[in-house]
Amino acid sequence: MAEIKNYTLNFGPQHPAAHGVLRLVLELDGEVIQRADPHIGMLHRATEKLAETKTYIQNLPYMDRLDYVSMMCSEHAYCLAVERLLGIEVPIRAQYIRVMYAEITRLLNHLMYLGSHGNDCGSSTILIYTFREREDLFDMYEAASGARMHAAYFRPGGVYRDLPDTMTQYKESKVRSAKGVEDLNRNRQGSLLDYIDDFTQRFPKCLEEYHTLLTENRIWKQRCVGIGAIGPERALNMGFTGAMLRASGVAWDLRKQRPYDVYDRMEFDIPVGSAGDVYDRYLVRMEEMKQSNNIIKQCVTWLRANPGPVITDNHKVAAPSRESMKTNMEELIHHFKLFSEGFHVPEGEAYAAVEHPKGEFGIYMVSEGANKPYRMKIRAPGFVHLAGLNEMAKGHMIADAVSIIGTLDIVFGEIDR
Repeated sequence: MAEIKNYTLNFGPQHPAAHGVLRLVLELDGEVIQRADPHIGMLHRATEKLAETKTYIQNLPYMDRLDYVSMMCSEHAYCLAVERLLGIEVPIRAQYIRVMYAEITRLLNHLMYLGSHGNDCGSSTILIYTFREREDLFDMYEAASGARMHAAYFRPGGVYRDLPDTMTQYKESKVRSAKGVEDLNRNRQGSLLDYIDDFTQRFPKCLEEYHTLLTENRIWKQRCVGIGAIGPERALNMGFTGAMLRASGVAWDLRKQRPYDVYDRMEFDIPVGSAGDVYDRYLVRMEEMKQSNNIIKQCVTWLRANPGPVITDNHKVAAPSRESMKTNMEELIHHFKLFSEGFHVPEGEAYAAVEHPKGEFGIYMVSEGANKPYRMKIRAPGFVHLAGLNEMAKGHMIADAVSIIGTLDIVFGEIDR
């Protein structure tokens, strides 16, 4: 009989499932993992230290580049922290827009998780399906902010601008026939809210397609059921949040327990698992997408009926409108001063956390009364979840490490910072 040897194996960073920036040192007994040691540092950009050298407005686009698949949710936490220090009220319409885009971002994140996790485990089909819907969601980002990914749309005091009344149209070209363009533009005839509403009507059918592809798929269940299980007490002790905690049976969601903006006006359920394994985390995220779709519907209905301002009228914080800036010299000077020097924030400290798609994303900020933060610390949910990888992987096979990395739903921009 062949002798079973112990190995120390480098898993990543070149492995596709390691996303190019994670190195796992696996100690093996044959093909069974005895210890998994995650090494980070390949994406380190010193974001927290850089924040001390930039004004509060200049720091905002950095938030998009932390978790670069959940851009506006990171902006959300940053804006809430600054607003707490400033003590300003955000207009109600801006709060509804923020909540709507936070949930659009949750869909973007979970679709990326679903596609990449399925692909890592051998189902490349699901990746094509989820990216189809992500394109529509990116169009919503672009219509509101002008950018498809790094939006910088949320601002301290509200949002950059109101939602547009028209959607951009595709045009006939060498590669697009008149019939093809007509089909592409069918749901783009109205406003952005009409486009979002059309998506919310179609999305439940898309969820059914994902369930058909994966939920009862024998291979998917073999790769997920019973893998990386964590009990509720242990999940709490390890600092898990978000779907990682809820899949273990703990119904904790900041949108319910510590509501911010208008989440206290929204009707939605908190999906909770029981086994705390890879499969339960998948089911929790699938149900979260359904609940997010319902929240978006509620926001669309309210926003259609209630026009109003979308940023604070405190001109020390909010920039003048584009129209007034182009016709009034004082407004132009105000705009220049605000974006070059920024605004001064009173002395104090604040912590603001949001229910980010990956868990509790928090910003802790200290101000000494200047136009830049004295200190800023980021509570990244992925960092805590990655720390639990050793416990989840112990006793499983090498192939299961791929499934466990996928279930963590980690992005190294926020972990490594």
